[in-house]
Amino acid sequence: MFSFQKNSLLLARRLDMIAALAIFTMMALTCVDVFLRYFFRKPITGTYEIVALLGAVAVSFAMAHTLAEKGHVAVSLIVQLFPKRLQGIIESIISIFGIMLFALIAWQSVLYGVDCQRSGEVSMTLELPFYPIIYGVALCAGIVCLVLMVDLANAIVKVKDK
Repeated sequence: MFSFQKNSLLLARRLDMIAALAIFTMMALTCVDVFLRYFFRKPITGTYEIVALLGAVAVSFAMAHTLAEKGHVAVSLIVQLFPKRLQGIIESIISIFGIMLFALIAWQSVLYGVDCQRSGEVSMTLELPFYPIIYGVALCAGIVCLVLMVDLANAIVKVKDK
């Protein structure tokens, strides 16, 4: 189990690095676009589209790492007052529902990506295809499922400990 946990965290970290690169690119592109627009009256064509697509990359690729590092908002004040075994049961249920949700997101994203790829759907200005971003969302949702499986295993251990 330790190897599975280690590999899923490593994968989540790598995806988070891609998310950080996307955020940096968004910032740099926006700054250059504003500079060129203000001083030379020549904006970069398609900046809005690129920033929107990079935003989708940043959010989806950061999900698994955020979950692995417990960086998300969690309301656990009351749960912390319960015995460890009951905490483990509640965490197990939450992990199971999370796995179901993100598996559904991954599955539907793949279906949507295939549909966009077959139809040739592209962005309006630069005509960039949408399907690679959608497949990226599907991949990241799948990685979130792996991280949630690690959380589920840890919660089950908490239930079994006396």
